[in-house]
Amino acid sequence: MKKSLVCFGIKTLALLMLIGVSIALVSCGLIQKAGIPLTPSKQATAVIGSASGSDLSGTAIFTQNGDTIALTVEIQNASPGLHAVHIHATGDCSAPDGTSAGGHWNPTNVAHGKWGEGEFHLGDIGNITVSEEGTGRIELTTNLWEIGTGSDIDVVGRGIIVHAGADDFTSQPSGAAGARIGCGAIESDH
Repeated sequence: MKKSLVCFGIKTLALLMLIGVSIALVSCGLIQKAGIPLTPSKQATAVIGSASGSDLSGTAIFTQNGDTIALTVEIQNASPGLHAVHIHATGDCSAPDGTSAGGHWNPTNVAHGKWGEGEFHLGDIGNITVSEEGTGRIELTTNLWEIGTGSDIDVVGRGIIVHAGADDFTSQPSGAAGARIGCGAIESDH
């Protein structure tokens, strides 16, 4: 009996030490440096519906891990070629032509441009290439946005717009991308 109590005590002590070491590693940030996030990721989604008489549909998914947000936009039933994708000021897609989403989301009040080059709106995502099958996908990773914070750089409550044409990255204020053929409101998944 004494032997099993001693064995039980040693196992309990070892378990408590393991828990203590785990807590120490988490508090020192060593687990995070190993690529294991300490906080759960946040996500926001927009279901993109048709606008201006198009048949376009799609999704925009924003996923936050740490300070980085990854965006994936996928569309279907679009004409082949380049189509501009922008984040617009509001997530209101009630107008048949998508104009209820307002202008480009531009909380930094700079000129329109190409993402990552000189000045650009935080909503200047770029051009999506649509295949002959009518599908396209674009991805972007940034630390310039937030999800669900309510700040000026929060994507939640904004709108994703897909345009009929390509963004020329120079015409002001929106890149001369033409009609809005897809619109989706960005909503938090939490």
